[in-house]
Amino acid sequence: MATTALTSLAGKIKSLKPQWDVPLAPFTTFRIGGPADLFCEPSSASELALAVLTARSLSVPYFVLGLGANILIGDRGFRGLVIRNAAHHERWSDDGKLWVESGAVMRDLISESAHRGWSGLEHFVGIPSTVGGAIWQNLHFLSPAPDRERTVFISEVFESCEILSAEGIRKTVDASYVNFGYDDTIFHHRADIVLAVTFALSRGDPNMMYRVMQENLSWRGARHPWLELNPSAGSIFKKIEGVGAGRLIDQLGMKGFRVGDAQISHIHANIMVNLGQATSREVRELIATAQKRVEEKFGHRLEPEISFVGDF
Repeated sequence: MATTALTSLAGKIKSLKPQWDVPLAPFTTFRIGGPADLFCEPSSASELALAVLTARSLSVPYFVLGLGANILIGDRGFRGLVIRNAAHHERWSDDGKLWVESGAVMRDLISESAHRGWSGLEHFVGIPSTVGGAIWQNLHFLSPAPDRERTVFISEVFESCEILSAEGIRKTVDASYVNFGYDDTIFHHRADIVLAVTFALSRGDPNMMYRVMQENLSWRGARHPWLELNPSAGSIFKKIEGVGAGRLIDQLGMKGFRVGDAQISHIHANIMVNLGQATSREVRELIATAQKRVEEKFGHRLEPEISFVGDF
């Protein structure tokens, strides 16, 4: 719905070709979500900063969207501006430094880095994420290989990032500012926007990198529903150390339990899938049911890991 502020915003970011009333479901891995009042796709870090700064100056609510994983968008959509980050320019140096804008897709960078013989990103193959999303959540993966079984974090190859701060200042920050944690960074707690990232990669054997990628893809493929067939947002609930949220749901026999077209996966109990026409209301009811049953049976309160965006 157009308002004076939104109309003014659309005029000020005319160069970004903003669109009205764009359905958001196709831009999420869950394939769920109503329309954004206003929508744009900046293709550079400067355009991303322009969209954010302009929305802030007019007090228009905004949301920066990457690949749309780990989120549930309300059936009524988003009242304000949705900025789909398509900034993807990159620069590779001879010493293993990779500078890349935050809208670049990790899948593409992983393929290119392996081709060039630079190691460090291959562990995250198969995880849908942009660079910005990877930094925001400190992307991680538990390597399944017996000779290297450990959780690998994106922070291990992070050197610095350029941000647009909550105060509107563009600056470069290091890991001490980002404050990487498990599924957590400073960006969960401040309205900073990651514009570009510098990774520090190391020389590696491409054959070994491809081996790691194949092992990780095989491991994920056997334990996670395929997004192409069963759209999902990834893990729904936060990890419970030593217990496992999915294990508790599984022990209740809830795999396959559904509300409408929203279903707890038969493959992984901490993943909910869209069988075709699921709504955000159905997903939220499924989440609430799992929380209630787990708390009644085991005394644990499951906390959602995904973000809830827009109007429900």
